[in-house]
Amino acid sequence: MTVDTQTILIIVAILAAAAVAFLAMRGRGAAPRVERRREGESPYVASKDRPYMKPSAGSADGPQGNSVVDEVATAATDVAGEVLGVKASHVPAGAADNLTMIKGVGPKFAARLNELGLHRYDQLAGLNANEAAHLDERLGPFQGRLVRDRVLAQADYLARGDIDGFEEKFGKLTP
Repeated sequence: MTVDTQTILIIVAILAAAAVAFLAMRGRGAAPRVERRREGESPYVASKDRPYMKPSAGSADGPQGNSVVDEVATAATDVAGEVLGVKASHVPAGAADNLTMIKGVGPKFAARLNELGLHRYDQLAGLNANEAAHLDERLGPFQGRLVRDRVLAQADYLARGDIDGFEEKFGKLTP
């Protein structure tokens, strides 16, 4: 055999080994789940029978939070930890904020937000539009109040500690 023939055989062997490894690895994970939408259900809003946000009260699943934001943060830090080879902590930081400082949020609304795992201004401020829609579905009698009372925008100001900006946009902050 000449050098060219040997090189071609080596390349073919490497490609064959790569193809076998690919096929072997492809069969490992679970098959992707395809969820069927019900008649009239939006593909962007969670079905009410799936628990996207579990109540945090009485939960026994560990020290992490249970809101959508905390679940996403947990997933992101788990993946980042695996990729970077570090152990990342995903325990929500900080004590609970007084959510009743937000105009339009009374004690019952604040209690409902707490049941859904939202205890701080930064959690509310960090919700994207899809997460806010999921949350709004789960608010029961307070459904629609996130948008109507601009709760997320108010929470953003309070999370940043921008009291002057809050009062300029939403009026005097009353404790």
